[in-house]
Amino acid sequence: MNFNMLTQKSLSLFAAVGGWRTLAESIASRALFTVAYLITGRVMTSALIAVGGVFVIAVARVWTDRKYWQAVGGLLTVGVSAFLAGSTGNGVDFYLVGVLTSVVGSVVFLVSMLVGWPLIGLVVGQARGARFTWRRDRARRRRYQKCTAVFLAKFAIGATLMVPLYLAGNVIALGIASTLLTMPATAACAYASWRILRAEAGPTGAEPAVRIPIRG
Repeated sequence: MNFNMLTQKSLSLFAAVGGWRTLAESIASRALFTVAYLITGRVMTSALIAVGGVFVIAVARVWTDRKYWQAVGGLLTVGVSAFLAGSTGNGVDFYLVGVLTSVVGSVVFLVSMLVGWPLIGLVVGQARGARFTWRRDRARRRRYQKCTAVFLAKFAIGATLMVPLYLAGNVIALGIASTLLTMPATAACAYASWRILRAEAGPTGAEPAVRIPIRG
């Protein structure tokens, strides 16, 4: 996700989380594996279908936008997931990366808040060139704490739901949860963070005013 987009004068929700293709890649890899596994019951077949779907999206991204690194990143992510599931023969392992991300994300975001260095503040401050000066502004630090709390809630909910499903070996339920709690949930968090920064700072406040263009 590009947190720098949160501080620009014109913010697109989909640009903030990597655009339509990043969203499609994240949803497609998990949704395709889940549906294929539901139909075939075969781990390797489902993994190959998921890789194939993301490959098509990656080719389209390179062809239209020339975004090679994003395309490679999407393929690498689904490739690791497919390798884990194929090597163990357990469908739930396709979602292991997402499960671990939720657990680790919960810890990292929580610790950053407890020590007074909210992660969103660090990333956005660096993107704006402000580095750590925002820590001297109590109001701005509070806003970044709230934004970090939004993402913490997302990771915590993900870990709470997905870890038991993974341990129980429930492939279909885990697939549905993983699909919804990755990029779609991240997009919602980005939007909520934008609302927090805009509502508390206002068009003349410490944070620049932003807007989300509506696209058909």
